[in-house]
Amino acid sequence: MQLVVGKIGRAHGIRGDVSVEVRTDEPELRLGPGAVLLTDPVSAGPLTVESGKVHSGRLLLRFAGVKDRNAAEALRGTILIAEVDPEERPDDPEEYYDHQLIGLDVVLLDGTPVGELTEVVHLPYQDLLTVKKPDGTEVLVPFVSRIVPTIDLENQRAVLDPPPGLIDPEEAEVARGASEGSGEAAGAEDAEGVDGAGPAEGSTESGAEEPA
Repeated sequence: MQLVVGKIGRAHGIRGDVSVEVRTDEPELRLGPGAVLLTDPVSAGPLTVESGKVHSGRLLLRFAGVKDRNAAEALRGTILIAEVDPEERPDDPEEYYDHQLIGLDVVLLDGTPVGELTEVVHLPYQDLLTVKKPDGTEVLVPFVSRIVPTIDLENQRAVLDPPPGLIDPEEAEVARGASEGSGEAAGAEDAEGVDGAGPAEGSTESGAEEPA
């Protein structure tokens, strides 16, 4: 099984270092010294990680045979790919590899079908799940436990508890209209609801909010 674990950015310095956009929750394992990585384009690799360090919040890697800035800059934009045993699982039971998630059926808490999980988008601040609906449209779902409370690999499904409007924009319009029509009393209720929900929401945060 091949997993995308990074993308090479610009060269750093004159000795062959490159910045890397990390796309794995296990950079120490996937991008550590000695790791051999396939590449896209294929002609750029394979690449062997010689050394690595974090500089100003960015991961910098040096690959064997890449000795100067010109050689490093030639790798810019290259996708880094790791070979992973399909049976391998993350150490944290609340984390998942992308290939475990792609293809899952996505349903609501009551079992209503939503669509198919087609992609995991890794952003610096959060991971998103791309869900393709039956009509061909796509929605992006924040991969946090309060919105995705259950990943059921045995039954090949992801269960959502989305806020109004996330899956169906019309629901957001209805909710907004109801709130506007209820005046000051509704505003007070909303404020109380937010205050009361704060601790409970925080208690759901865990490693599941940052999957692989």
